[in-house]
Amino acid sequence: MSKVLNRPIRVLVAKVGLDGHDRGAKVIATSLRDAGMEVIYTGLRQTPEMVVNTALQEDVDAIGISILSGAHMTVFPKIIQLMKEKQLDDVLLTGGGIIPEGDRAKLADMGVGSLFPPGTTMASIVAYIQNWVTENRNF
Repeated sequence: MSKVLNRPIRVLVAKVGLDGHDRGAKVIATSLRDAGMEVIYTGLRQTPEMVVNTALQEDVDAIGISILSGAHMTVFPKIIQLMKEKQLDDVLLTGGGIIPEGDRAKLADMGVGSLFPPGTTMASIVAYIQNWVTENRNF
C-alpha cells in the first residue's frame, strides 16, 4: 500500500531571468492545480534568490522552473546552491523546457530532480511530483 498525504502538495512554479515565454509555466501551474495541488506562480523575471526566498516563505514541497532561454546550466546550479544555504534540502527542484539530455544528466548529478522536455504529458509530471513528495515529505 502506498503512502498518502493528508494535505495538499504545495508547488512553486517560476520563470527565472529574462525568459519571457510563460505559456508553458501557466499550463503546468493550471494542471498541477487541477490535480489538487496548491500552486504559487511567481510570474516572469524572477531571480534565483527571489525563487528560493519565496519557496522558503511559502513552505513548498517542490519548486518547478520553466526555462526556454538556454540559461539552465546557470539557473539550476544557482538555485541548488541557494537551497542548500537555506537548508531546503527536502524540497524537490524540478522543471522543464528546452534542456538537452546531456545537460539534464549533469543537473541530475548536482541534485536537480527530473527535468521534462516539451511534449511531456501533464499526467506524468503530476505523478512524478506526487510520488516524490509522498516519498520524501510525508508529514
